[in-house]
Amino acid sequence: MANQYDAIVIGGGHNGLCAAAYLAKEGANVIVLEKRYKTGGAADTSSPWPDHPDFKVTTYSYVSGLIPPSVVKELKLESFGYKIFPMGPVYQAFPDGRSLQFDSGDAAANRPRIAKFSQKDADNLAKYDTWLESLADILGPLLLKVPPKVGSKKFGDLLDAGRLGWELRKHVSERMVADFTRMMTMSLTDFLDEWFESEELKGVLTVDGVIGTWAGPDEPGTAYVLLHHAITDIGDGQLSNWGFPEGGMGAVSDAFRRSAESFGAKIRTEAPVGTILTENGRVKGVALESGEELYAPVVITAVHPKITFLEQLDRKDLPEDFVTDIENFKTRSGTVKINLALSELPNFTADPNPTDGSIPYHLKGSVELSFSTRYVEQAFQDAKAGKGATAPFSDGVIPTTSDTTLAPEGVHIMSLFTQWCPQEWAGDPKPDELEAYADRTIDKYNELAPNFKASVIARQVLGPHEMEQELGMIGGNIFHGELSAAQLFHMRPAPGYADFRTPIKGLYQASSGTHAGGGVNGIPGYMATRQIKKDRALNK
Repeated sequence: MANQYDAIVIGGGHNGLCAAAYLAKEGANVIVLEKRYKTGGAADTSSPWPDHPDFKVTTYSYVSGLIPPSVVKELKLESFGYKIFPMGPVYQAFPDGRSLQFDSGDAAANRPRIAKFSQKDADNLAKYDTWLESLADILGPLLLKVPPKVGSKKFGDLLDAGRLGWELRKHVSERMVADFTRMMTMSLTDFLDEWFESEELKGVLTVDGVIGTWAGPDEPGTAYVLLHHAITDIGDGQLSNWGFPEGGMGAVSDAFRRSAESFGAKIRTEAPVGTILTENGRVKGVALESGEELYAPVVITAVHPKITFLEQLDRKDLPEDFVTDIENFKTRSGTVKINLALSELPNFTADPNPTDGSIPYHLKGSVELSFSTRYVEQAFQDAKAGKGATAPFSDGVIPTTSDTTLAPEGVHIMSLFTQWCPQEWAGDPKPDELEAYADRTIDKYNELAPNFKASVIARQVLGPHEMEQELGMIGGNIFHGELSAAQLFHMRPAPGYADFRTPIKGLYQASSGTHAGGGVNGIPGYMATRQIKKDRALNK
């Protein structure tokens, strides 16, 4: 039959491409259907300025680090251009001329730096690192586990839950379970207050607890987001640190695509799916918006859950409580991505750049605007009140300090992931207010590095509206759904359907809105294909 495949993948982001690569590697006849003119989704490299075509930016996502080593090896990603430059330290300069440089996990190096602000905090740091790592080492391997159907009385589901509990028994204790419960429910502010007294250190540590989240550090549950970013080992071997991909984040997606194509997968761009076709509770294919129909016994959706289940399927074909759960799936945002072309590196008053033109180490990691938990909380409260933050929070990186492929010699690219603007801007864009917000962000950096504003050659400002319209990220949420306790593990994206299956037989889900989603890691695509293989859905 024409247009007949073994499997169809909806969405050509990195998760969809990862799934396609694995299925094609198994010998399946696979096609990926991507709405946009190119694949990659949020893991994208682009040249946004016609007057400066040699500048390339990591358009949306900007760092990589949680792709399992087994996936890199099995899909031969390194042979297709996947190369990571490890990130340097977290760096925060302060208006009083001081600065804090923080290398994650390097307590010996961090101790004297932190002692400038608090000897007590310097003494606590090693204990904190060890404690957080112990929790992350338990959470990490769970990313490669299919969440059990908690509460189900079916024998198989009880067996799955019991098996997971048995596997974890060697690693947990009553105290550790209590600690994990507290991390899942505490606010980041309260959590950090229990460990440290220096507002400067707490401000730096706040970054990983609120990034991409519609919640300030005072909100319950934000402590978990910090734990999520502390994962370095998922039971698949030691992972590399967070880093910059050579060629930008688009190179990560390109490596997945080339891998998929090398195994025989077909890729179609400008092929938006309008409807997922079903019959008697089973998937049978898709219909493009053009009316063209493609058929397959297996369909994997790697797009936002709200798009899949509320737009591409008929509500009557899904359980009512499932639809309600998807409708209630929180996907708020408030993030603004600012990409800059710079004529020179920022020269911070606290740590002047060397006169010989060499790259200073403190600019090889993240360069923050996160002075304290109070500073970050106020930015969130501004957005909740309906205005862009007066003093935005920013997680900035300068990938060209390591990757020279993104810009001509002597000039640089800086990527600012900032928060917050009102969540309502996703549906009601405010272009003038968005630009004014970007001005305020640049001005805050300029207060710390007086050459900064004058060095900006060009800029690109992308708010939640652009993220939703361009990428299908509902609300502009970079995780396809908030990383809150109510939306994790067996709850993601809906209870009873966190196992990468759906209520439609043969239809699987692999978006960042599923378990292990959040960040560029490919795990949802990998896990969905494991379930397909387990179900023998391809009959191969």
